[in-house]
Amino acid sequence: MSDTAQAAPDWKLRAIIGMGTALLRALAATWRLRVHNPEVVADARANGRSIVLILWHGQMLVPLHVHRRQQIAILISEHRDGEIITGIARAFGQRAVRGSSSRGAARALLGLARELDSGYDVAVTPDGPRGPYRVFAPGALVAAQRTGAPVIPIGVAVSSAWTLRSWDRFIIPKPFARVSVVYGEAVVVRTERARDAAALTPEFQERMADAIARAEAQLGART
Repeated sequence: MSDTAQAAPDWKLRAIIGMGTALLRALAATWRLRVHNPEVVADARANGRSIVLILWHGQMLVPLHVHRRQQIAILISEHRDGEIITGIARAFGQRAVRGSSSRGAARALLGLARELDSGYDVAVTPDGPRGPYRVFAPGALVAAQRTGAPVIPIGVAVSSAWTLRSWDRFIIPKPFARVSVVYGEAVVVRTERARDAAALTPEFQERMADAIARAEAQLGART
């Protein structure tokens, strides 16, 4: 039984998930959203290969909305809040792989590889589930190295948002906020060993920073 199931009755968990899903849908309907270079994703998928999307934990709400009803499996932690995120993700037509770098890491890595081999894309927050803030853990790159799936960074910028006092500085874009999403270059991890893939984390951390900088620039160009 999960930590959340032990901590709260099923009805309470379902209520939290329902309210969270309804709130996200209501907010997203008002966002002035622009997605830049979506052809990166389309081109990577065009050859029939699954992809690995990477995004920071604190920016997950916008990509969750953008990629709703797509064949995506999201790596979600086994901590308590993971049950809530799993329920909301399922409401948006996605599914979960449970685990993280700190709990269930080997099982999570195997789950990601299985999803990629089955034709699903996967989405990973490489600084989740407990940080450090925007420090890249190598799990997504190892899964990509094992399966040959290209890795695509996602950068998000918003004009106004609520920022939670959590380790990830989780952002919730406010109603009618301007929201920009940028996809970085699709990169295939061409190494023979998992530890060589892990050594690429500084490069991909820079790629994440670049995607966010470009999203912020696009947002500024719209003011």
